[in-house]
Amino acid sequence: MDLIFLGTGNAHVTECYNTCFALRENGRIFLIDTGGGSGILHQLKYSGVDWREIHDIFITHKHVDHLLGAIWLIREFYTGITEGVYEGDVTFYGHDEVITLLRDIAFQLLPRKETRMFDDRIRFKVVADGQTRTIIGKETTFFDIVSIKAKQFGFSLDLGGGERFVCCGDEPCRAEAQRYAENSAWMLHEAFCLYSQVEHFKPYERHHSTVKDACELAERIGVRNLILYHTEDENMRDRKRLYTEEGQKYFTGNLYVPDDLERIEL
Repeated sequence: MDLIFLGTGNAHVTECYNTCFALRENGRIFLIDTGGGSGILHQLKYSGVDWREIHDIFITHKHVDHLLGAIWLIREFYTGITEGVYEGDVTFYGHDEVITLLRDIAFQLLPRKETRMFDDRIRFKVVADGQTRTIIGKETTFFDIVSIKAKQFGFSLDLGGGERFVCCGDEPCRAEAQRYAENSAWMLHEAFCLYSQVEHFKPYERHHSTVKDACELAERIGVRNLILYHTEDENMRDRKRLYTEEGQKYFTGNLYVPDDLERIEL
């Protein structure tokens, strides 16, 4: 399975795209979040991810930098279906607030002809805390990360052989949700900035982690491979080196700091 990062930045970045990524195995693609606008189409193109192979999309929460790219994808799916170049159906997954908002925005912004396939070829499925669904052939369990901002879900995907891939959303993985990430093979966790730059970026005021925080957590709960994302973009040229150097002081497993369009083989 390949993990393909379409974006790695937080909501306010201009030097990279907002955090979103895809999991691909045997031609099946699971897209997680869509960024804040039409840039999702650019990122898909240059990542080598064919939108026509996407049939499952999960939106973690209703913040604009994770949700609004979905509107552009809906337009692509509609066009692809009507022109006969998109086969099958597409399903958007999310908790109740996400799905309600996404549908409402789509009905407000898109022409009626582009929403007429809703609940037919273009589907919306509400997922509940602790619910498991089969996505790209993998058992995927969604969970509430207990956000103190907007309601947000992460997920744990069964890789087989007792291995798990866990996405913790874009806030610190709090104690209530850590059981999903404990002893996982792979964990994705936000790291807004370096701990050494905490006074400059003030991540705690934004309810985010530093590299140090994320790495200490991963070490404590037995994660083997940690991926840091949803970062600031002032350190882009040296971000990979700086984050890795700081993180390795607190985490003894394999540490990844991906750039946009980078792929990691799981």
